[in-house]
Amino acid sequence: MARGGKLNAMQVKALTQPGRYGDGAGLWLQVRTASNRSWLYRYMIAGQAKWLGLGDAETVTLAMARQKAAKARETLANGQDPIELKRAEAEARKKAVAAKTTFQQAAEAFVLARKGGWKNEKHEKQWTATLDAYAYPQIGKKAVGSISVDEVLNCLTPIWQAKPETASRVRGRIENVLDFAKTRGWRTGENPARWRDHLKHLLPFRGSVASVKHHAAVPWRDLPGVMAKLADAGGTSALCLRFTILTAARSGEARGARWNEIDLAGKVWTVPAGRMKAKAEHRVPLSDAALAILEAAEPLKKESEGLVFPGGRKAQPLSDVAVSKALAAVADGFTVHGMRSTFREWAAEQTAYPREMAEAALAHSNKDKVEAAYLRSDHFARRTSLMADWAAFCATSK
Repeated sequence: MARGGKLNAMQVKALTQPGRYGDGAGLWLQVRTASNRSWLYRYMIAGQAKWLGLGDAETVTLAMARQKAAKARETLANGQDPIELKRAEAEARKKAVAAKTTFQQAAEAFVLARKGGWKNEKHEKQWTATLDAYAYPQIGKKAVGSISVDEVLNCLTPIWQAKPETASRVRGRIENVLDFAKTRGWRTGENPARWRDHLKHLLPFRGSVASVKHHAAVPWRDLPGVMAKLADAGGTSALCLRFTILTAARSGEARGARWNEIDLAGKVWTVPAGRMKAKAEHRVPLSDAALAILEAAEPLKKESEGLVFPGGRKAQPLSDVAVSKALAAVADGFTVHGMRSTFREWAAEQTAYPREMAEAALAHSNKDKVEAAYLRSDHFARRTSLMADWAAFCATSK
C-alpha cells in the first residue's frame, strides 16, 4: 500500500504496517516489517521508474533522507543517473581500498577468515611462516591488486630447485591469498600464481628438479624385532607407538586417542571425523594385541583427562617428538609415519587381501570417484581379520 503526503518524525517512528509512505518530491518510506524499514527515492529516466535506496530508517532520520533525496534530484538535474553514480562511487571506494591494501594485509585477512578451519594450530603457523620467509620480503608491502606474474616468480625462482616442496607450498598459498583478494574486490583479472595453464609453462616441473622424499619406513621383515624392542623399552611413548603400529593409524590419530572413542567389548576404536585427515569417521578393528596395550594404558586414566596416551602436560597428548624418540631408540633413521608404509608393503607382499582392504585400513580416500561411489563399505569385517593377521606378524619372533 502506498500513501502520499508529507511525513513528520513522529509518524515515521509510528509507521510499522507494511507499505510505502510518501513524503513528496519522490521520497518514500518503505516498510516491510516493523524492524525492516528503509528510505527510497523514486525518479524517472527515459520513461522508466527507478528506485534509489537511501538507507535504513533506523539510522537515517527523516531530515537526513530529505537531504539525500535533494542530492539525488541535483544529480538528475546535472544529467546523471543517481543509481549509476552511486555504483561508480562504490567502485571508486573499492579501488581506493585495493590501492592501499598490501599483499601482507590481504594474507593476514585470509588467515583470520580461515580461523577455526585449519587442521590444527601448527598448520596455521606453518602456513604463515612460509609466506613470512619467502613471500613477504618480495611482495609483502606491495598493493595486492598490483601483484604480477614477474613478482610471483621473484618469490619462487630462488627456491624452486633448492626447496621444491616448500616452493610448491608457497606458490599455492600466494594463489590462495590472491583469490581471496579478488573475492574481496581488492584485485581483478587472472591469478598470476596459478599453476595450471600458467606457471607450469614458466617453471620446471617439480618432478624434474627433485624426487619425492617418502617417509623412511622400517622394512617389513624387520618389524617384529622392532616391536619386541619396544615391548622391552616400556614407557607411555613406546606403548603409544606400538598401538600406532598395530592399528596402522597416523601418529596424531593414535596420540590423540580418547577412551570415549574405544569400545572394548566391541573391539573397535572409532576415530571421529574431526580428527581424521579425510574428515570422515574411521572405525579401526582392535586386535587382541591392541587391546592388551589399552589394558596396559588403563592405569594412566586417573590423570589423563580422557586421553589414552597422556603427555607430560595436563590434558595434552604425547607429542610427536616423544613418540619419534621412542622409535629412534630402537630403530634410528626411520619415521613413525613410515610405519604405515611398512604395513602396506607387508599386506601387499605377504597376504592375499585385496588392495582396497589395506587402503581402507589406512583410511585412504579413494581417488577414483566412480569406484568410490560403488565401494561405500568400510570393509570392517574383513579388516578385522587383516588387523589380526598384522598383529600376529608383529609378534613373530625372529
